[in-house]
Amino acid sequence: MRDLMLPPSPSAVRSEQGSELPPAFSLSLAQLLAQLGTGEAGLSGEEATRRAARYGLNQFDERQGSGLLRAYLARLRNPLVLVLMAAAGASALTGDLPSLIIILVILAMSITLDVVQEHRALTAALRLREQVSLTACALRDAKWTDVPARQLVPGDVIRVSAGDLVPADCRLLQAHDLYVNEALLTGEAYPAEKILGNDTGGALLPRNAIFMGSSVLSGSAIALVAATGRAAQLGNIAMALRKPAPDTAFELGIRDFGRMILRLTLLLVLFALLINLAFHRPPLQSLLFSLALAVGLTPELLPMVISVTLAHGALRLSRKGVIVKRLSAMHDLGAMDILCSDKTGTLTEARISLTAAVDWQGASDPAVLKAGILNARFETGLKSPIDDAILAAAKDNPSDWNKIDEAPFDFERRRVCVLVDGEGVRRLIVKGAPEDVLALCEDCAGPEVTQLASAQNRQRARDTIQALEQKGHRVIGIAAKDVDRNRQSAVLGDDDKLIFLGCLAFADPPKAGVDVTLAALRALGVSVKIVTGDGELVTRHVCEALGMSIEGCLTGQELAGLSDEALAARLDRTNLFCRMTPPQKSRLVAAYRRKGHVVGYLGDGINDAPSLHAADVGFSVDTGVDVAKEAASMILLKKTLDAIVEGVREGRRTYANILKYIMMGTSSNFGNMFSMAGGALLLPFLPMLPIQILLNNLLYDISEVAIPLDHVEDALLARPRRWDIGLVRKFMLLLGPVSSLFDFVTFALLLLVFRAAEPVFHAAWFVESMATQVLVIFIIRSAHPWRNRPHPALIASSAAAIVIATALPFTRLGNRLGLAPLPISMLAALFGITAVYLAIVYVARRWFFSKYPVF
Repeated sequence: MRDLMLPPSPSAVRSEQGSELPPAFSLSLAQLLAQLGTGEAGLSGEEATRRAARYGLNQFDERQGSGLLRAYLARLRNPLVLVLMAAAGASALTGDLPSLIIILVILAMSITLDVVQEHRALTAALRLREQVSLTACALRDAKWTDVPARQLVPGDVIRVSAGDLVPADCRLLQAHDLYVNEALLTGEAYPAEKILGNDTGGALLPRNAIFMGSSVLSGSAIALVAATGRAAQLGNIAMALRKPAPDTAFELGIRDFGRMILRLTLLLVLFALLINLAFHRPPLQSLLFSLALAVGLTPELLPMVISVTLAHGALRLSRKGVIVKRLSAMHDLGAMDILCSDKTGTLTEARISLTAAVDWQGASDPAVLKAGILNARFETGLKSPIDDAILAAAKDNPSDWNKIDEAPFDFERRRVCVLVDGEGVRRLIVKGAPEDVLALCEDCAGPEVTQLASAQNRQRARDTIQALEQKGHRVIGIAAKDVDRNRQSAVLGDDDKLIFLGCLAFADPPKAGVDVTLAALRALGVSVKIVTGDGELVTRHVCEALGMSIEGCLTGQELAGLSDEALAARLDRTNLFCRMTPPQKSRLVAAYRRKGHVVGYLGDGINDAPSLHAADVGFSVDTGVDVAKEAASMILLKKTLDAIVEGVREGRRTYANILKYIMMGTSSNFGNMFSMAGGALLLPFLPMLPIQILLNNLLYDISEVAIPLDHVEDALLARPRRWDIGLVRKFMLLLGPVSSLFDFVTFALLLLVFRAAEPVFHAAWFVESMATQVLVIFIIRSAHPWRNRPHPALIASSAAAIVIATALPFTRLGNRLGLAPLPISMLAALFGITAVYLAIVYVARRWFFSKYPVF
């Protein structure tokens, strides 16, 4: 089989009419099938496997290959790692073999621990994503089969319909009223109609093909896969741009934290280096001391702690029915204080049933039901539960009618039109939002045709709609018109004055237990906003049935007339948004975000995709359309607010554990490193040798590896929590000096009371520094440290670090590192100082958290 030719670049696609088109679109269908070595019956499973080995997976992101090697190499570019490597190089040049070995061991252990833990976290996250990965309906072994989209190969035959994301570049084999959103490739917001044939018609993209990354708005098609992965049009663009995803608020906060640490590090290192050189200490030792000081100030394992904590949170959520696609969204979930949710399936059972078919005066009318059945039967767009309810209510199938054309559902016009032929007439039938359908009509149907131009009769029709909505029914308007037998288009024209037949009423009962869930969200500080395309009356009825107080209501028509400033003024006193179009939903999300809120959005339809993308946290459902699932950052395996309640708690638990490490690490590290820099000025020798600093820092970091597993008390989950670098800085500047004060007390005790020589001094402060750094986590990790017990793994790792640090001076290795055995009286004094330090920290922590509530 000849090689498949790659799709053109965007410039080639947009060339003037008459220029050479890519073979997949310009060849006849028979030629293309021959070139691909396939047929309209698709491929066999065995052939698909062979082609997958040849063309690769249908994806262009790099998840495979030497992932661990790349991760190691990426960390070698870390400035702090470069500092360690410089220290190792300096030790090698001076022949200091013990220092070289220890630095290399510390370097290898630090990098390996970070890489392995992050790799495990990312692998777990990818496994979760595979549970909700996109699938495609492909013709394999002459049977339609759902296969993962990444396993599609050139020559496959696939089937797509409204709501699907197009999984590859394809040539159409069949198409029925197919409209596709190609904005990702062309920038055009309007749907593109797709047709069969070889003539591209001068469109931005060929009309006889559909492309990866576009979404099907209405209709259906069977298509031949022509290009996959990087060979697809979207693959070409993605590989050319390679733009990283925008940083989340959490990632920006971590970056700000890194810059703060870097500035402090530079100041302390330069200060320590200048002081040592001014006292005429050995230049190499002074340099190594300064470099070790830089490493000691920085929480090197922070990336590992973040990755592991987020991954553990994601795994716990997966057991509760929430799949996390983007790990960083865990923080945003904990910070979320606004949740925009639709009504159907969230507040209601989504068991929609047809309850009435009435004319414009409210009397039962089978003609209304018949028109609704014809419209629902011949609609090829995205089938809704309303269509299913209409068809389920049909007692007979009007088989003597044929479809001529369709104008698919449009979220701006909120209607679907079908042109049908039967019983000797050609009829245009319109189904949609009752107010919009009524506005298209000049007559109404009944025993005697009445002019709706009469204000009284038009109001009577509105009263009928309103009466149904006040009873909690969702109402759909039905209108029709007999047209000329030669008419071929279902698109409404200016002269199409319809006849209003009446309304279909549907019931969707409130979901049991939602009132409890709404109360739980309120208790967590999350305000729920109902954003729906339904009318105000029916939405109010459902909310009142669930005991949800309505603070204010804003309709889509009202919102359209508001400026951004006026809308912002209405937001805080409104929790019901009705008759909203997709752009209006996105505008609401953006408006709340501009006011400083962290916004979640729950939706599962085509119209929800823009809002899901615009929100801080987008929730879709496993049964939702592909385009919604792709835009969301989290997937609910069951459409229920209960899962979001659990997700909010888990997000806050994750954030709390990360904050524990950062606040504990920065405060104690800053205090100890400041003490070392000050000790270099006051002491006749270095307060701790470079190797001892590095070993102390490594033991300390390892002791905190279990923080991601730590328990979090309920008080920490009670309100939204956002990243606050200013709060971290204040905590560091409070606890750091307290730590340094006790370090200087220790210095005075060792020199003035115990008259400690340099090796004994190093060993004593090594032990005291480790004890204060490690044990302080048990004081600041909770508002009630005596009641909220830490995780056993955290207790074990902390105890192990202190035992190793205390025993090390009594070993041969400790002697090689410049540490001497300590007398029992000195050890007792050191642990006494540590106990007093922890008591002072407890008091300072209580004062700080009373002024700045964190834990």
